[in-house]
Amino acid sequence: MNNEEIKQQLSTKFGNAVSMFEEPYGLLTFTCETDSNLKVLNFMHDELGFHFLNDLTAIHYPEQKDKELAVVYLFQNIRTGQRVRMKVFVPISKPDVYTATGVYATANWLEREAYDFFGVNFVGHPNLIRIMNVEEMDYHPLRKEYALEDQSRTDKDDDMFGR
Repeated sequence: MNNEEIKQQLSTKFGNAVSMFEEPYGLLTFTCETDSNLKVLNFMHDELGFHFLNDLTAIHYPEQKDKELAVVYLFQNIRTGQRVRMKVFVPISKPDVYTATGVYATANWLEREAYDFFGVNFVGHPNLIRIMNVEEMDYHPLRKEYALEDQSRTDKDDDMFGR
């Protein structure tokens, strides 16, 4: 099955819930509406044969109003080696996405990591707690609203850092 056939099946089944199809470097990429992500995940797994979830991550786009956080899924069909990427955008004020753990077991720790670093709330996740940072942390450090370093530090020699 090629990218065009996958695109056609997704469009036929889900209509406007899937959009923004593109193929950077041959990798079929599309966007899915938040309320349809679980249905699309099941379809990718059960109907299209993408039984392996290679990766799941999040990205913070602070300039995109009401679509500040993106959850990115990378699927692979083990038999054919074909890969597909799906993006789900959510507002930072309500970062709720249905969990993929019921479809892909590998999503468990990947979703915990996305929660830990970006604050994405995976609805229905069996154990959505921080995985790398301490529980007392009251922010999500990979959001772009935090500075990369403390600009007031005086113990650095700027010449050593090319500044």
